[in-house]
Amino acid sequence: MTDPNAIQPSALDQLHDRDPEETAEWRASLDAVTEAAGPHRAAYLMRRTLEHAEGAGIPLPKLLDTDYVNSIPTAAEPPVDGDEELEARITAWNRWNAAAMVTRGSEHGVGGHIATFASAAWLYETGFNHFFKGKEADGSGDQLYIQGHASPGIYARAFLDGRLDERHLDNFRREAGGDGLPSYPHPRRLPWLWEFPTVSMGLGPISAVYQARFNRYLTSRGIKDLSQSHVWAFLGDGEMDEPESTTALTLAAREGLDNLTFVVNCNLQRLDGPVRANFKIVQELEAQFRGSGWNVVKTLWGTAWDELFALDTTGALVRRLREVPDAQVQTYQTRDAAYIREDFFGADPALAEMAKLLSDDKIIECFHFSRGGHESRKVYAAYRAALAHRGAPTVILAQTVKGHTLGEGFASKNANHQMKKLSTDEFKAMRDRLGLPIKDSDFADGVVPYGHPGADSPEVRYLQERRAALGGPAPARRVHPVAPLPAPADKAFAAFDKGSGAQKVATTMAFVRLVKDLVRDKETGRRWVPIVPDEARTFGMESLFPSLGIYSPMGQTYEPVDRDQLMYYKEATNGQILNEGITEAGSMADFIAASTSYATHGEPMIPFYIFYSMFGWQRTADQMWQLGDQLGRGFLVGATAGRTTLTGEGLQHADGHSPAIAATNPAALSYDPAFAFELATVVKEGLRRMYGAAAPGEDQDVFYYLTVYNEPLPQPAKPAVPGIDEGIVKGLYRFNTAETAGLTPAANAPRIQLLGSGTAIHWALAAQRLLAEEWGVAADVWSATSWTELRRDAMEADAALLRGEERVPFVRQALHGAEGPVLAVSDYMRQVPDQIAQWVEQDWSSLGTDGFGLSDTREAARRHFGVDAESIVVAALAQLARRGEVKATAVKEARERYGL
Repeated sequence: MTDPNAIQPSALDQLHDRDPEETAEWRASLDAVTEAAGPHRAAYLMRRTLEHAEGAGIPLPKLLDTDYVNSIPTAAEPPVDGDEELEARITAWNRWNAAAMVTRGSEHGVGGHIATFASAAWLYETGFNHFFKGKEADGSGDQLYIQGHASPGIYARAFLDGRLDERHLDNFRREAGGDGLPSYPHPRRLPWLWEFPTVSMGLGPISAVYQARFNRYLTSRGIKDLSQSHVWAFLGDGEMDEPESTTALTLAAREGLDNLTFVVNCNLQRLDGPVRANFKIVQELEAQFRGSGWNVVKTLWGTAWDELFALDTTGALVRRLREVPDAQVQTYQTRDAAYIREDFFGADPALAEMAKLLSDDKIIECFHFSRGGHESRKVYAAYRAALAHRGAPTVILAQTVKGHTLGEGFASKNANHQMKKLSTDEFKAMRDRLGLPIKDSDFADGVVPYGHPGADSPEVRYLQERRAALGGPAPARRVHPVAPLPAPADKAFAAFDKGSGAQKVATTMAFVRLVKDLVRDKETGRRWVPIVPDEARTFGMESLFPSLGIYSPMGQTYEPVDRDQLMYYKEATNGQILNEGITEAGSMADFIAASTSYATHGEPMIPFYIFYSMFGWQRTADQMWQLGDQLGRGFLVGATAGRTTLTGEGLQHADGHSPAIAATNPAALSYDPAFAFELATVVKEGLRRMYGAAAPGEDQDVFYYLTVYNEPLPQPAKPAVPGIDEGIVKGLYRFNTAETAGLTPAANAPRIQLLGSGTAIHWALAAQRLLAEEWGVAADVWSATSWTELRRDAMEADAALLRGEERVPFVRQALHGAEGPVLAVSDYMRQVPDQIAQWVEQDWSSLGTDGFGLSDTREAARRHFGVDAESIVVAALAQLARRGEVKATAVKEARERYGL
């Protein structure tokens, strides 16, 4: 019976064969080998032939995975350029102190992780001694993305080199007292040490890719030469399951980021058990990275395995290693030699014969301890190979044992991620295993001691000498002393003070126009980094294409289809725009790299990332938290904002909640400007605060979230209101009164205060006129540029009261004495304006767009949510009726009149 999945000759005939006879001879040769030597030998020959073709540059599809052996044979390993004995002692001290720190911390119930660093110790130590460049090296040194759960080992090394003391270690995960160490790499909590927050979620890998890419961007644009800087990302094999971990692999390969190396600690375990119990995670990752265009280096087996491979004359050992699933490899780690002889070697007669030549001690050495990631020579060779490779990024797949050297109670156990301490006896056994000079008497009252060979010991001198040769301590974060950026000329901002007259302008367009003017500034223009996820034309940014160019390391190798148009599509090696395609996660990673360049590279950059507001905070809020943790600065711009301004797109595009999410981020200053002049004022203030001379006590490590709208509306001139700029920045000012609006209410007319933000202020202004002309009610209209900043100011005032300081919240100051109740409205759910309700002394009520969005006209959507001008009128009358200031019948009459 014909195999329906087999390639039929008719299909092959579609490819012209200029020498069918030669092709038939190759096929016959393969058939002959298969028949004479078996399919394994045939497969071996085919694989070696393909590898040879690849090495010779013959364009063939790449092999997606290779045998389960080291990529670099022992004979090809370069000698380690250093003192391996001293490095082993340093690593032993680090292992000890990392375990001691977590164990002592567990007495306070704060937890910690021991097993991860135990498996990865040599991956870090080899890098620190030979490869990781510090801040004084060329460029900006290297950028290190440390695996979060390995942080105790990094602290242990900083303790050894004198940057931390015992007091710090004793306050691991106890920061409230002021001398503590954060659990994971958190720059905001320990800004002199940590550069990059990592810890799960896949944020480390994607951030590392875009950091390496941004380094190339800065070099290509002539901002700073970073050709000598390398990005290293240390990752867990379980962490690679996160979508963000692999989402940018093809970008890294496509742009040839050979300044990037991933080191994946393949201890075969995730948090609760094996990563791929029934499969092989190393092989899976190799195929994934190779298929994405990466150079792959596998460092799997230690030198103890050399004897076994030398005995494998039939290939049976390599075949068996390839077929044994990861969970079984983990089981071998915990079982005796007899079990391994029967289960592993007994599966093949050739292996059974091999096992007869091996002692039990040899089997235990190989299967329990000898992993490539635990030997400095293996790791050194892999790192050298990574740095030597050109044209593509490299991933090193280093096999280790989770909990290595911690003892049988830890190594490869499923529960080791949750195991927080060793007993005194386990520590003593570990001491003997590591050969450390720690006496039994040092365990005072059963407390495990920290160990240190002495500030002038050979270990510490060697460690410090190696770091000095590599450019200083690492990891380290340093904010270079650079002068504040000069403020752009006022002309760019003042242009919006006149308003747009009869012309209707959306605030999105106003923002783009402002940026066009700012990037022309001679002093700071080149520092702007426009970032957009394939929606530049939606936001009216295509005019920036020819003037700024879109960054591409390839330049423009084609003739653009719109070459004859004024706003043609232009790519360039020194392009300024990062047009990322349809990837909000990638765009955020770009933004993070640019927004922290002031610290990473001593080059302050001004990123603005413009996106559909619905697809920003909702989709990538974890990265925005990462941005705050990394002390990033810049402008996030939520365009096509609001729940009723883009309603033709439907529910998935209707944002009614991004300011509510943004309010949860302490580093985010969230603004919902109604008018172009407000937007300009906020951007001007943002540039001053983040990049100018900071005021005393002012936190510069913030970022701005601005919502802008796609609805073209007349832009009014900036009112001549005293203190208007302060009100815009702090979040509230009175835009007009019934009188200044020319509505001439009666002297005793009921009065209400209408607070609106963003596009909603236009509905409030329309309601103001209806209230006056049809109901005899005087309404004053206020622009609430930031509900969130008003709330934070009020919360700070509350905190001051607890300290015995008298302070009145700004919102209460602004509204003090305003007559009548307050009615707030926005294009967002009611909880956005309701943030300030408790600090408003007047009667409070609000309207919003709670619920799901829908497709319809703007007018119909606003009527549906009850936020249009007529709905505001009815709500205002109802509020006044409850106070007895208008007749109750007016509410019913208004509802009927407006068809509500």
